Amino acid sequence: MIDASFGPAPMLGAMKAEGMNLTRLIFTHAHIDHIAGAHQVIREWPRASVEIHAMEEKWLLDPELNLSAFTGNPVTAPAATKLIQEGNVLQLGATSWRVLHTPGHSPGSITLYCEAAGVAIVGDALFNGSIGRTDFPGCSFAMLEKSIQDKLYTLPPQTLVLCGHGPETTIGDERESNPFVRP
Repeated sequence: MIDASFGPAPMLGAMKAEGMNLTRLIFTHAHIDHIAGAHQVIREWPRASVEIHAMEEKWLLDPELNLSAFTGNPVTAPAATKLIQEGNVLQLGATSWRVLHTPGHSPGSITLYCEAAGVAIVGDALFNGSIGRTDFPGCSFAMLEKSIQDKLYTLPPQTLVLCGHGPETTIGDERESNPFVRP
């Protein structure tokens, strides 16, 4: 599973109904809206590893770092059991996914890219016609712009981009028309 937001019960129910066994919970980054359901997920699958980029390991356990303290609903997630970094290749089912460190929206943001499937799971780095926010603590527009230009826009144009929020897009569409980051 990639990220675990608020209210994961419907997805967990569907996974169980399909007979799936969760072995890994991987976070694209550790903001509240990507970790809030993690304890519920791990209660269902206690043997699943919890994986995140090393730069955000402490964020899972710190409501100020993961921004939940400012919502009036402080949230933590289970501690990481495995740290991932740029260049790691994760075997997820029958597919291999390369970890791209794409900081800017947060310092430890990652993208998971499967060349064989032509898919990039980008978290909140890039959206359809937009980009992730850079006005939170630890964010940087300059870093996000560099991540998008150097890591995402260099992927094949037909790469399907699965965003952390909103509709999917492609690398080619964003390179052509994203108003926030130009190639």
